[in-house]
Amino acid sequence: MIRIYHTSDLHDRRGFAGRLRELRAERPGLLFDSGDSLRGSQSVYRRNEPIVGELDAAGYDAQAIGNREFHYIFAALRARASRMAHALVCTNLVDVRGRTLPFARTLRFSARSETGKSVNVLVLAALVMQYPTGSAWERVFGWRFLDPSAALEPYVGAASAGELVVVLSHLGLARDRKLATRLPRIDLILGGHSHDTLSEPEYRAGVPIVHAGPYGRFVSRSELHYDAARGRFAMESFELMPLLAGSAA
Repeated sequence: MIRIYHTSDLHDRRGFAGRLRELRAERPGLLFDSGDSLRGSQSVYRRNEPIVGELDAAGYDAQAIGNREFHYIFAALRARASRMAHALVCTNLVDVRGRTLPFARTLRFSARSETGKSVNVLVLAALVMQYPTGSAWERVFGWRFLDPSAALEPYVGAASAGELVVVLSHLGLARDRKLATRLPRIDLILGGHSHDTLSEPEYRAGVPIVHAGPYGRFVSRSELHYDAARGRFAMESFELMPLLAGSAA
């Protein structure tokens, strides 16, 4: 069994690092965020983002680029990424000028199940498109936004048997449903952007979609096991837990 914790759309809410460390000390697992943790935006840059220290103190393993982490100016996104101890990931964002990206297109982790078996975890991420592919804005900024399903499909299709495929989505719940329907090989979608809070995973084409909601009110904990009969991972248990004081399930 593999355990994964997830937050999204924190928008600079702080004070949760201690709680996350306690949860992971009791029941270890990977910790991801699906984007929009910062105060800044794609057009506003702030040199100081206090939430970054909170994320690092909590020990996040990776974070998707949301529209708050993204910036149209390449150097601004690079500066944001350089201040984070954890990795940023976005699969459907590329640079047409060939510059070295300050984030990963994909990530792989080796997680140990409770039986001691090592499991490969492939992490992909999708950012809501800021303008269409081929837009004139590509020439201005150098960024190209790829259709999320088309960008993820080659990586999902190449995933090996027994590899856990996780998507950190900053697309919103409606688009997550479409993504799951098109790419049913995905084992888990951890979503954000639309500020939805789901008390239980929602399933599309057998793919569990998890939305923990905004502002650090909750953290999701998904536990998955490998179903040999189906040849894929399945949700074994799920919990949406209060994170910041005053939250209730």
